[in-house]
Amino acid sequence: MNTVTKKYQCAVIGGGLAGLCLAIQLADRGIHVVLFEKNRYPFHKVCGEYISMESWDFLKKIGLPLDDLALPRISRLGISSPKGFMLEHALDMGGFGISRYSLDYYLSQIAREKGVCVLENCKVSAVGNNDISHQIETALGTFEADVVCGSYGRYTPAFMQKETSLNHGKYLGVKYHIRTDLAHNKIELHNFKDGYCGVSKVDQDWHCLCYLTTVGNLLDNGKDIGQMEEKVLYQNPILKRYFTESDFIRQEPLVTSNIQFREKTAFASGMFLLGDAAGSITPLCGNGMSMGMRASNLLATELILYFNKKQSSANARVAYQKAWNRSFHARITAGYYLQHLFGKPTTTHFALKLLSLLPTVTNKLVALTHGEKF
Repeated sequence: MNTVTKKYQCAVIGGGLAGLCLAIQLADRGIHVVLFEKNRYPFHKVCGEYISMESWDFLKKIGLPLDDLALPRISRLGISSPKGFMLEHALDMGGFGISRYSLDYYLSQIAREKGVCVLENCKVSAVGNNDISHQIETALGTFEADVVCGSYGRYTPAFMQKETSLNHGKYLGVKYHIRTDLAHNKIELHNFKDGYCGVSKVDQDWHCLCYLTTVGNLLDNGKDIGQMEEKVLYQNPILKRYFTESDFIRQEPLVTSNIQFREKTAFASGMFLLGDAAGSITPLCGNGMSMGMRASNLLATELILYFNKKQSSANARVAYQKAWNRSFHARITAGYYLQHLFGKPTTTHFALKLLSLLPTVTNKLVALTHGEKF
């Protein structure tokens, strides 16, 4: 199919959190939006599934009935060293848990109800632009839009490869949903050699168990995830208990590879970028989901001004880049340095021992991973 279809004011490539939230906010202001998602809702994603309370009011404002979903509220943090020492700490802001399976589906329904044209099983193959509009080639035909926004996640799509670095990432992400006895109000982070694993309660009586490690750990174990877990993760006695005593919803994990953590740019190839497309975020930044939603709010603000003819496209681009840097540069940098502190058996053990004696310092480090409410 190659017929040009209806022209939209804005096209969003990628229907994850950032893309869906952006589409909803624009639709709320009467802007005609089409959103392309290569999968079909609902589906699982490798994600820690903890959201800080900074995003609670924002999600309610765009239509998610959080108060009716009976979601776990998380107010305690536990961090273990590879040797099993556990640092316990209160989370001043705290957060809540919800699976991406549920959250993305809810938001896709809200987007449709507000008039967004949500196209599933619709992979984008090319994006071209001229002085007037963009043409987007997809599995469902060719579309036109005044503005294109990329929310396609951490993997750079083929149509962006000419202008984006394709260095392979050295990290691997693995996620399971389990049933276990961890308290509903607690999130735990467990360290092991060259990696760390988060466990926290989400909806559907599930806990999310999601870990990040190096590709080297996998290669050292014959590319066998189960063997790597037994040989590496089980060295942390707390993690061994979770893996051997929990009820796994599905035995096969969800896996993503070639993960990189770096800032990219908020604009490339003629399109605005948000979420992981604009900068992959280390788990130790905390709240990658909140950061994606906040980016959607920043971008929506500038695009609404543009569509209302109150600023030019060039001014919108400059303003969004400045807002993105102001909101996220420090958090991404902090996460990068915190990541180097964890996943090392001796260093992590002594760091956590020291932090257990310095609660004020621990508070400051936790605060680096949580933003202000928006």
